[in-house]
Amino acid sequence: MKIATAQSSAGDPHLAVAEILKSLARDGVGQPHFVAVHFGVGCGAALLADEARSAFPAAALHGGSSCLGIMTQAGVSIASGAGIGALAIWDTEGSYGTASADLGADALAAARQVTEAALSASGRIGEIPDLVWLTVAPGREEQVIEGIRSVVGPGVLIVGGSAADNDVSGQWAQFGPVQTHADGVVVSVLFPSVPITSAYQSGYAPMGESGLVTRVSGRRLFEIDGQPAAEVYHRWTGGAVPMAGAEPVSILAAATLWPLGRVTRQIAGVPFHLLAHPAVANPDGSLDLFADLSAGDRIWQMQGSADSLVSRAGRIARQAHDDAGGAVSGALVVYCGGCMLAVRDRMDEVQSGIAAALGDVPWLGVFTFGEQGVPAGGSGSHGNLMISRTTFGR
Repeated sequence: MKIATAQSSAGDPHLAVAEILKSLARDGVGQPHFVAVHFGVGCGAALLADEARSAFPAAALHGGSSCLGIMTQAGVSIASGAGIGALAIWDTEGSYGTASADLGADALAAARQVTEAALSASGRIGEIPDLVWLTVAPGREEQVIEGIRSVVGPGVLIVGGSAADNDVSGQWAQFGPVQTHADGVVVSVLFPSVPITSAYQSGYAPMGESGLVTRVSGRRLFEIDGQPAAEVYHRWTGGAVPMAGAEPVSILAAATLWPLGRVTRQIAGVPFHLLAHPAVANPDGSLDLFADLSAGDRIWQMQGSADSLVSRAGRIARQAHDDAGGAVSGALVVYCGGCMLAVRDRMDEVQSGIAAALGDVPWLGVFTFGEQGVPAGGSGSHGNLMISRTTFGR
């Protein structure tokens, strides 16, 4: 196996893909077997997808938008809002397949269909891939994960992120080898010839306050312990996150350092919290979130800091390097877009921490509006304000 990455800040899709193709051509022989392309929406998703399909006609091509841009071992590209990055794999002994579809009315069914199509494209129908690399439009990630599991089983490694735009205005995009989507799902199944390791964590800690979800509908949280959720949350955060007046108010930025967490399992006696990011406070006292909750869930007030968000990615990358025994040929990093915006002026530190931990290997980092990964001892999950790294061995 050989892995290479390339990036461009050209902005123009034709020039950017030409630049990426030229860079990758120096590192590989012939068409790669798998290419992941992630990008800031300022570059124009539809034209970029067309250019990428022309450049990589034989590859399992996976595309998804990323908040402002990307990062690689070469640096961070977010200044223009149109940064583009690609990770390519050449692996004659492995198998790779990608497919995409609109989510439509039934996201679970769409995910099942796309997973089956990706397996067919890989030539490995009926087998369990070593990795599912996922990009999905924000909103129905839990159903998508359920649909993937219905095809490949509950133990499969599902990693990826929800497509993002630059300002949470809904301009995110996804594309596969054939189609481009605004509200879609892209699934790649990877059967590489080398081992894979993955970690999925956050940079937040519980503050001690907790309560039971007593009224919820999907991603709208109405009550905690029988009280209006926004009032409880405002109190738990010491007033750091505002309440709504007569109109709904966006609390996305204020809530970035104050997410809610659910304990999903204990790892060596330490609770693992899966995070949900409050996005909007409503006049009726409810909160809109970026992840689903269920009645009866116990949720904890979590808190992070700029320092923890900056340092956590490097520590996770170091763990990845050590888990692989130092034998790493490349990596995919998912870093929450909300976290990135909160420490935007320190992203060079985030990038250098990952690069120092992984050493001289190619890697691609994306900034997402929801993160999918597998906690230690768990199964594929969707959370917010999370970080994941997936490494390919040698």
